[in-house]
Amino acid sequence: MTTPTPYTPAAIEAKWQEQWFKTNVFRADADPAQPKYYVLEMLPYPSGQLHMGHVRNYTLGDVLARFKRAKGFNVMHPMGWDAFGLPAENAAMKKKVHPRDWTLNNIEEMKKVMRGFGWSYDWSKEITSCLPSYYGKQQSLFLDLYEKGLVYRKNSLVNWDPVDQTVLANEQVVDGKGWRSGAPVERREMPQWMMRITAYAEELLADLATLPNWPDRVRLMQENWIGKSQGLEFSFKVEGIGPEFRIPNPELRVFTTRPDTLYGATFCAVAPEHPLAQAAAQEDDKARLFIAEASSMGTAQEIIDKAEKKGYRTSFTAIHPLTGAKLPVYIANFVLMTYGTGALMGVPAHDERDHAFAAKYALPIVEVIHAEGQNVQQAPYTGDGELVNSPLINGMNVAAAKAAIIAKAQAEGWGKGVTQWRLRDWGISRQRYWGCPIPFIHCEKCGTLPVPREALPVELPEDVDITGSGNPLDKHPTWKHVACPQCGGKATRETDTMDTFMDSSWYFMRYLCPDAPQPLDKTALDYWMPAGGGVDQYIGGVEHAVLHLLYARFFTKALRDLGHVSCTEPFTALLTQGMVIGNTYQAASGEYIYPSQVEWKDGKAFHKTTGEQLKVSPAEKISKSKNNGDSPDALVAKYGADTLRLYMLFTAPPERDLEWSEAAIEGSWRFLNRVWNLAQQVVAQVPEAEATERSEDGMAEARILNRKIHQTIAKVGDDIEKFRYNTMVAACMELSNALQKAAESAENPALLRFGVETLLRLLNPATPHITEELWQQLGHQTPLYAQPWPQYDADAAKADEITLIVQVDGKLRARLTLPADTTEEQALAAAHASEDARPWLEGRSIKKQVYVPGRLVNIATGA
Repeated sequence: MTTPTPYTPAAIEAKWQEQWFKTNVFRADADPAQPKYYVLEMLPYPSGQLHMGHVRNYTLGDVLARFKRAKGFNVMHPMGWDAFGLPAENAAMKKKVHPRDWTLNNIEEMKKVMRGFGWSYDWSKEITSCLPSYYGKQQSLFLDLYEKGLVYRKNSLVNWDPVDQTVLANEQVVDGKGWRSGAPVERREMPQWMMRITAYAEELLADLATLPNWPDRVRLMQENWIGKSQGLEFSFKVEGIGPEFRIPNPELRVFTTRPDTLYGATFCAVAPEHPLAQAAAQEDDKARLFIAEASSMGTAQEIIDKAEKKGYRTSFTAIHPLTGAKLPVYIANFVLMTYGTGALMGVPAHDERDHAFAAKYALPIVEVIHAEGQNVQQAPYTGDGELVNSPLINGMNVAAAKAAIIAKAQAEGWGKGVTQWRLRDWGISRQRYWGCPIPFIHCEKCGTLPVPREALPVELPEDVDITGSGNPLDKHPTWKHVACPQCGGKATRETDTMDTFMDSSWYFMRYLCPDAPQPLDKTALDYWMPAGGGVDQYIGGVEHAVLHLLYARFFTKALRDLGHVSCTEPFTALLTQGMVIGNTYQAASGEYIYPSQVEWKDGKAFHKTTGEQLKVSPAEKISKSKNNGDSPDALVAKYGADTLRLYMLFTAPPERDLEWSEAAIEGSWRFLNRVWNLAQQVVAQVPEAEATERSEDGMAEARILNRKIHQTIAKVGDDIEKFRYNTMVAACMELSNALQKAAESAENPALLRFGVETLLRLLNPATPHITEELWQQLGHQTPLYAQPWPQYDADAAKADEITLIVQVDGKLRARLTLPADTTEEQALAAAHASEDARPWLEGRSIKKQVYVPGRLVNIATGA
């Protein structure tokens, strides 16, 4: 027998990638004559290097894209770059390069690696958010949203870094300090550009019910973030406010979702920025110092929740509207002015945070909801129960008590039932250079005006000095100075740039018309994202479950109302893939060792070269800093892209974390070599598809193999549709084993060839290079990417026989082999006649019999 040509992925993969990308075979344009399918993975930040999370994410999407093309769909599968943001500015300072140059160079490097994986992207649709061709169109949309009333400017509390002279995102405040400068962060009120996302709060919440193909946990996270709650808004009268405090209306307005606990309120608390807190600071140095300390925490709810709860008691008291009791008023570091009214009533017996605060400051804890076994002096009780110590509502349950208190408040005029939202309008102002310029101009005479449409795009200046302190645009000697578009006088440009979440809130629409002179081409969008639909499958990490996905949903609804798009939701189906994780291996020097340099002996890890025993830490997200996953480039060079793609698909279900394993990569490599050798054998032994079966035995074996082939066609197609990629690969491995046995017997050459060709077609979405090469070697002129998906023959896939389980009174008593076309009557008769089951049925009355076709007979007796 001829020795098979060795499998050489480097040459094969380069050959097919050149052919695919030179001929642009994956280009997709609107074609009403074809059904469409839009598959999309979240676009990357161009850091310069792909990581294993990227490889997994993009491979998952590519399998689906290739499968849908084979199924006859016109597939849109684009790629682009989320290219603005702080990392580029940091690189500019560290490496002394311009952010634009650093970013564009990284893009080119990453594209080379991406092409090396053979992902079937339509690169003609590529967008880069830091180029004027993209962000200029974003500025135009921003003005559209402004004209609709969805963009406005107001003073807002922000995290201010006094050293770097910039606003920080909540995530950039670490332990109350700037992430880079280490300086204590201040809460500062500054003019901010806002997006009125709250105008869509009700629709954003309600439409979650229209997304059944989103993970339940993602929908729940969004629901909680939007945070619709119904409760009571009312006011406490406040005592202790003299004329010197200059507060015209001495009342404290609060909102509570638990009006049933009103009788349990024993204190009130206000945010450091609340007028009452500011009034207290006028006459009290200690109050002023406490406010300064509290203001250094930043504005993130997560930071507030984790911090020690502190308060300062003012000289004011709040008068309870039902009892007349005087409640102390505290300034508290855990109350945010941006949430609700900036004030709250404290009910220590039935709220964990209030309980901790009351214990710290020795405040009364009054039980008003009683349940057996609860001691609210030791721990708060937050469940349902019977109202106690509440004269108006004693004996009621929580729901009835809420309704009664709201009714009383409204009847007496001191409160009203209202709906509140946790969702707040989106502040998009950032005091940095590398972002989309906000297209507005400030004139002392005419106010704040939009840049005229004909003057767009407002481009970033290239001659900037990025020091990390302050906004380079604000310090630019010429760029910010401009004539007022209304009066022609001296004016200045807005120097804040947009939050980068703006860039990723509509990119999936611009992909569909990247060269259009207008921001969006309605004709293209109506084909790819029609009313009632959107991106058919979106794939990305769960870390984007709230902000990115929520902002994209808001943008889609707003642009729908502006007439740019017809769909209501951007992403019809969502897959949130798990992370790629791996053990960390550390030498005594502290150096982290790559997994490929580790060998195991007797349950211990050693360095392959030095022999040193290594410290092993549990698996965590693969990161460059800990070397706990080999680089994609190195692995492609060693094994080829197809092996790495197959490993990513086979090792774990997509939604679960994938634990890094060099041994598993070796397993994928060995399987592809077996497929290669099998196909080479068929090329040598069965050069033509014409052959005849030799005997009756051969015909029986042929039926079995043909059945396996068609069962695999059905399973692989179903698994891809349902993202069961690991079992898809397993099914192909089983078919490969069956074909190998057939090749050894050489009984049915035509069927063997058909089976191998079918295996290549089924594996093609996962491993496109090796399958294309073998398909060509088998003599086919039309490449696999242009082949339709294999046809499934249901009759051929039917089994000749079935194995029937017989249970009597819930216990297994027999297994029967019967013809596949056995009827229910025949199955029951066979079960009763079975030698193994008969002893358990004789002399007993039959109460119930259940037949599960082709699988089970369950008999319940009267014994």
